[in-house]
Amino acid sequence: MIKNLMRGFSALSLALIPLLSAPAAQAAPTAEVTTLADAVGLVQTSEEDRTGYTRSSFKHWNSGDNASDGCNTRAEVLLAEAVIAPTVGAGCKLTGGTWVSYYDGQEVTNAGSLDIDHMVPLAEAWDSGASSWTPARREAYANDQAADISLVAVTARTNRSKSDQDPADWMPPSPDAECRYVGEWVSTKLRWQLTADDREREALKVYADGPCENTIVRYTPAP
Repeated sequence: MIKNLMRGFSALSLALIPLLSAPAAQAAPTAEVTTLADAVGLVQTSEEDRTGYTRSSFKHWNSGDNASDGCNTRAEVLLAEAVIAPTVGAGCKLTGGTWVSYYDGQEVTNAGSLDIDHMVPLAEAWDSGASSWTPARREAYANDQAADISLVAVTARTNRSKSDQDPADWMPPSPDAECRYVGEWVSTKLRWQLTADDREREALKVYADGPCENTIVRYTPAP
């Protein structure tokens, strides 16, 4: 419920919970806070290359943040984002519950009608630098719950409409979601040190210099 409330901040602000799993001997990474325009400027520019990409290069869903709860990452995200908690049965089967898909503002009462969207799709991540990562890092990316914005429960219709497109080619159908979405996209790119191509960067600048100029981006670099 707490994570869902964090996700529900207005389009003028963006929240990202600091990592909770830093080793005891080390301080947790400090969250970076900046304007959307400055955040866009921090994303490195590079041409995209999808050579060698397969979805199986990113292992998901794994056993999630709590390996003992019997729920995988998908189910844990659904539990975290529910505005009315579902009943958890054997094998982590979820019954009942209510969610709000912020991409289109739809209320959903059937977990099976929801997809867990990777804010920056796996193929886009591959194009933007993940092709050089180790399999373990790609798995960590694909199951990232340490940042609330990395994975989001949305209607299957909107997730499949988005597919692997970046903001130059796709935005949420709800106008009220646009600034939040752009902020979360840029935050994810910075968290994982992913690049942007020229068209993507220009599209982000349009929002950062226009309707979303007051959006604040908060991100914590991934370990």
